[in-house]
Order: sequence, then structure tokens, then C-alpha cells
Amino acid sequence: MNIQLHSKAYAVFLLFVTLQSFAQERKEIIAERINNPPKVDGVLDDEIWKTLPAHGDFQMWQPGNEGKIPKEIRSEVKMAYDNKAVYFGVYLYDNQPDTVLRQFSQRDDIFVQADHFSIAINTYNDGTNETRFFITSAGTIGDARADQFNEDFSYNVVFDAKVSFDAQGWYAEFKIPYNALRFPEVNIQDWSINFYRRSLSRNQTHTWNFIDNKIGQRTQYNGLVKGVENVNPPVRLTFFPFVQGLVSHSDGDTETDFSAGMDVKYGLSDSFTLDATLIPDFGQAAFDEVRLNLGPFEQTFGENRQFFTEGTELFNKGNIFFSRRVGGKPSTSISDDDLNVNEVAEDAPSKVNLLNALKISGRTKGNLGIGFFNAITEKTEIRITDTITGAVRKEVVEPISNYNIFVLDQQFNKNSSVSLINTNVTRSGSEFRNANVTGLVWNLANKSNSYRLTGRSLVSHINSPGDNIGGFASELDFDRIKGKIRYGFGHDLANTTYNINDLGVNFRNNFNNFRVSASYQIFEPKGLFNTYRINVFARHRRLYDPSIQTQNSIGANWFFVTKKRFGFGGRGAYNSKNQDYFEPRIDGRFVTFSRSLGGRMFVSSDYRKKFAYDISAGTRQWFDDGQKIYRIEVSPRYRFSDKLLVIWRSEYYNRPNNFGYIDDDGTDVFLGQRDIISLENSLSASYNFDPYKAVNLRFRNFWSTADYSDNVFYILNENGSRSQIDYDISEDNPNTNFNIWNLDLSFNWRFAPGSEATLLYRNQIFNDDELSTLNYTQSLDNLFNKPIKHTLSLRVVYFLDVNNLKRSSKG
Repeated sequence: MNIQLHSKAYAVFLLFVTLQSFAQERKEIIAERINNPPKVDGVLDDEIWKTLPAHGDFQMWQPGNEGKIPKEIRSEVKMAYDNKAVYFGVYLYDNQPDTVLRQFSQRDDIFVQADHFSIAINTYNDGTNETRFFITSAGTIGDARADQFNEDFSYNVVFDAKVSFDAQGWYAEFKIPYNALRFPEVNIQDWSINFYRRSLSRNQTHTWNFIDNKIGQRTQYNGLVKGVENVNPPVRLTFFPFVQGLVSHSDGDTETDFSAGMDVKYGLSDSFTLDATLIPDFGQAAFDEVRLNLGPFEQTFGENRQFFTEGTELFNKGNIFFSRRVGGKPSTSISDDDLNVNEVAEDAPSKVNLLNALKISGRTKGNLGIGFFNAITEKTEIRITDTITGAVRKEVVEPISNYNIFVLDQQFNKNSSVSLINTNVTRSGSEFRNANVTGLVWNLANKSNSYRLTGRSLVSHINSPGDNIGGFASELDFDRIKGKIRYGFGHDLANTTYNINDLGVNFRNNFNNFRVSASYQIFEPKGLFNTYRINVFARHRRLYDPSIQTQNSIGANWFFVTKKRFGFGGRGAYNSKNQDYFEPRIDGRFVTFSRSLGGRMFVSSDYRKKFAYDISAGTRQWFDDGQKIYRIEVSPRYRFSDKLLVIWRSEYYNRPNNFGYIDDDGTDVFLGQRDIISLENSLSASYNFDPYKAVNLRFRNFWSTADYSDNVFYILNENGSRSQIDYDISEDNPNTNFNIWNLDLSFNWRFAPGSEATLLYRNQIFNDDELSTLNYTQSLDNLFNKPIKHTLSLRVVYFLDVNNLKRSSKG
């Protein structure tokens, strides 16, 4: 059935690829080579800017395409280049310059209450891949790699940009070195480009080349750059050496640590770059937002390590690479069966040290993207002690391991791509498992950008002692992507042995799911609204084996934004009876949950004002088994000045009469009825002295209880129902009071382009006990009776460009 469905969809695709391409006017810039580059200070008084032609006549893009941009807020751009860099002079006229919002922020934080200007350069002119360079009216710079669907701000290169103001408006000046760009090795470059001006006070975004916001993606609407010829870029070799010192104190013990390492970027060619991290240290990575996890699936966290977030767009094709697996927890652990009498396991490692990692990526002039990633982690052992004799032995829980990814991504027609990706994990020693995953991924749109076919086919293979297990999964989605009315359908399938969790993450397998959806949206302001969108959907979920229906869902979601920047929306869904095959934790068993109805509503006020807020509330009610969910979230924010912004977030969650897994004996599954309450409070505050120096505060406290005090316990029946039983919890009490506290206070100083110093103070407290009847205040008292871990660290990263070193050596 799955193969037939895919065949039919491909046939539909072959029909619509014959449609004609949409017409598009493309402006042109003739870039001029210069010999005397301007001084990048934001003041456009250099002689070169007086001689170059200006490119203007910007068009409306947001909130709609209609309307003419008045002369008094016109925008103009001038462009030049030499053998080292590309230069831009930007004139952003404004007859009311005092109304331009100028909130300070740090690098890449450009979506604050400040106007901004951005340059989108596509050095391959392929309608897909762009590098975007931003500067705000307060002087904050940012950069991102972008394709049709994503904008990745973890991408960081070294470039220079400054702003200035006068009575006629504000101005920006950019120097983008060729180190920051990748382009084909040809004498005559074929680039495309677009410029974006965001005016917050007017709630408008203007673009140099017109973008029809009703069809296609904005990457497909760039103008052309001509005249960039015979560029002889310098050697692309940069070093980022770092040193880090750390001292921590907890429960009377003080530890110190010093580390040093280096990141390297080397341009193998004009198109391909090698990135490597040698002896990395991620001690200042942001803390994970840990929660109480009562479900059947692992708890995962976002990536906070810069090497694994920067320049990884190729490796994320197909969504089978989860970088937290590299240097994550060991693949094996020590159980009671592995211990001799009187032995205990001590200091179980929570992570594996990364020895080194590298990635090579780039794109040929034929739009073939090639990516290679490799990382090695060290052998990790656990200490086992005999409590009677004192004898100590060690057991390996993770051997030396190699993580590898290879990607080929062919793009064509400026809107489509086909990718092949393979991930591999090889662990030293025959007693440890190895894993391999291969995927074919496609994103195919017709030339008129009215329909898109996306999907992936994946094969997994695990080789562990005594087992060779293969698995398969597929996804296929067909959608209309043009006009006010849009629709689509999709199919997802995975067999019972599909598993990518050695270098990827999937929470479940054994499914065979279908969805249909339709939406209506506006692209020009209408009545009270700048924009709104209404979507309806239906989903049918089944097991793959045996082929059994598990649940049906129907629902809708909606989103509205008024002309005064007030947003509101919501979501509602009805779920049929659910046969949950994952909650029992034993293959073939399932728990039946009754029909339910729920929804969520939210409002968001105008962030341009000093005080703004986000509020959401939701509920879900089960018809037959008494379960309920209530959730409310409040997030006020206050901008004390252009230098200080404070955001508070508080979420309360209450789930009375919930029931779920507490234990099993391999045959029988035991469930318990519990009341779950959680409260999460977080604070983020940033005081920015200027775009280069800031003090940042980040705080989070998460408290949750699972209370089984009603002593209602069940045994799971074969038909998914449950029967109440007496259950002894004296040996393994499921009652839980979970409380975690994290606070980071840092001073960040970007003292030179690419160079930064960070002084971080961090404290952490954690408590997990069985006192589920304690309220929040009482739980906090218990929490602060636990040892607090204080950490103070200083990290300095320095940027070295080999070309600067050459010039220095020549005197």
C-alpha cells in the first residue's frame, strides 16, 4: 500500500512539473572594482561612495506588496569590490530619524526593537542558498545561512559593518571579506542579491528586488550582480585559539581546571571549507532545560555547542543527524546483573569526552553540495568498588568511537533538490554496537512554484553482539504552495525495527499515519488585520504491524495580527479513542485512553512598546476516564531603556487524574493514577553597554510533582483496559517531587572582530525525592538544603587570519 501511494504521488508530480515558470523582473547591479577601499565607520564620506551609482527604487514586501514607498523614506545601495572583500554603502533616508527604534543587543540578536538592514548574497545564483548579513540601527551585526525554508543564525563568519545617523536618516557600511563567502571557481562570477530594510515604527519591510509574497520563496526573487570578475581571493585560513580557566565549589569541595584548544577554518577551494575543533571544551555551553519525564520516550535537548550548530545545514538534510549524540551519554551502562556480590558502581559518567571533530562542506558550480563530518570520542570507564575488600576495578561503558556523516545534495531549477545522506557510528570492540543509516531525501517543486512534493526514504541497520537488525521508514507530502487557498496530504511510515538513535533521534517506530490539511490566508492587509491564516486538518494513525488503527484526530488552528501589531490565535482538536502502544514499555501491549477534546488560545501585544506581554491558556478534557489538563503561561517583558530589556516567563501546568506506567515484571504492566503539577519560572535580562559588551542574566527554576497519594493502582489488561489492584510501593515509591534551579550571569566582550571574552558565573541546585505532597514553597526550602554548585569560568577566544599575519611579517 505504501509503494502504491508513493507511485501515485510521483505520477501527480510528473503532471505538474510541466507548468510554465512564473514571470519575474530581475534588477541588476554592475559591481565596480576599486583600488582604495573605504574606511568602514558607517559614515559614507569616502571618495569612492561619491563616484559609484546608487541602486534604489525599493518595493513593498511586508505586510503586503501594495503601496508606494514615499521618497522621504527611500533606500539606496552602492556596491564595490576588490581582491579582498565586497563593500556596500547603504543610505536609509528617514524624515523622522528620531522615531527609528534603536534597542541595543549583541551579535545575531537582530530581531529586537531596532530597525535593521540586511544583504542576502547568493554566490551560486541558484534560488536556494544565501548568506545574509545584518546590521541594526543600534549597530548590532548578525549573519545567517539560509535556504528556502530556514534561516540559521548559528552560522558565524567575520565581517565588519557600522552605522551612523544624521538629520536625513541613518546609514550603514559593510565590508564582507571573501573569507565569509563561498563561490564557484570561475573567472566571471554569476551572483544574485537582494536587500531588505525593516522599519519597525512603520511596521514595513522594503526590498530592492520585488518579492511576490503570494508565491514561491523569497530566495527565488533576488536581483543579479554582474561585473565581479577575475577575483583572486586570499588564502582562507583562520584560527580561533581559546583558553579557559574554571573553578567550581560544591559541598565543601573546590576544583580547578584549565583547558586550551583551537578551532580551524581552511578554504580547501573557493567553494569548500574545512572546519575542525581540536581538544574542544564546551564548559560554557548554555544549561539544558531539564524537566520531570514520566513518559516512555527519552528527554532530548537542543544543541548549545557552537561547532555543532554552525554551518551544519547540509548535515541536517533528512533530519537523521542529532548532534547531541556526539559526546552524549555512554551507549551502555552497568546494571545489577553486571556486579558481583558487595560491588557498587561509582561515578557513572553522564557524557563522553569529545577528542576532535571536523567537517568539510561546500557546493560545486553545478549546484552539487558535498558534506563530510567526522568526530572521535574517547574511551569512557566506570569505577566499580567492592565494599568489603575495597578492591577496585573499571568497566568500559563506551569505547573509542567514530561518528561519520556523508551528504550529497543536488539542487536544480532554483527550487528543488535531491539528497543522499549516510550516517555511521563505529565503536571499538566486538561487544559494542555499530549503526548505519542511509536516507534519500527530496524536495521537488514545479517551475511555477504552485505545488511541492517532499519526502524521504530511510534505511537503518544496527549490528550489535548477536544481532543484525534492519529497519525502514518513509515520509511523503504533497502540497499546494500558491495562493490564498492551499491544501495538502501526507503519509508517514516506519516498521517495527526502524532505529536511528545512535546518531539521530526518533521517539517511536511502528506507525503508518496519514494527514490532510487545507488553509486560507491573506497576503495584503485587509480591514483590521495585517495578516491572518486559518488551517484545518485531519490525521489517521495506525500501527504498521499489526495494521491496527490507534487514533483519529480533527482540528483547526488560526493566527491573526492586527494593524496595531496585536496578535492572537489558537488551536483546537478532537482526538478519538487512543490505543497507546508505547506507554506500557512492553512490545505488543497497549493502554486505551478515551476520547478527548482540547485547545489553546494565545495573545501577544505590540513589542514596540516598552511594556509588552504574551499570554496563553489551554485545556484538554477526556470524556470517559476523568483525566484533565489545564495550562497557563504568562510572559511579560519590559524595555527599561534601549540598553536594558527584561523578560519574565511563568508557566503553570496541572494534570489531575492522569494515569500511566509505573512498573512491569516483563509480563504484567502496572499503572498508577497521579496528579501532576508543575511550575516553571524563568528570567532573561540583558544590559548592553554597546553592540560589543553586555551583561546577561539567565535564570530558570522548574518544579514538578507526581502524587499517587490516592493509592489508586491498576494492572493493565490484554484488551488495553485496566483493573484496580492493591499495589505495594514501599520498595519503589513512584511519588516524586522534582526541583531544579539554574542561574547564569555573564559578561561578554567582543573586543575585536571574531574575538571574544566571556566571564561566566553559574550556580546549579537539584533535588528529586518522594515528598510529592509538598507545595512549591516547601519544595524550594528542601531544594536550598541541597549543596549548591558554584562555577566561575573565564574563556577567551582570539581570531587569527593568516593573511593578517603575512602582512604583519612583511612590516
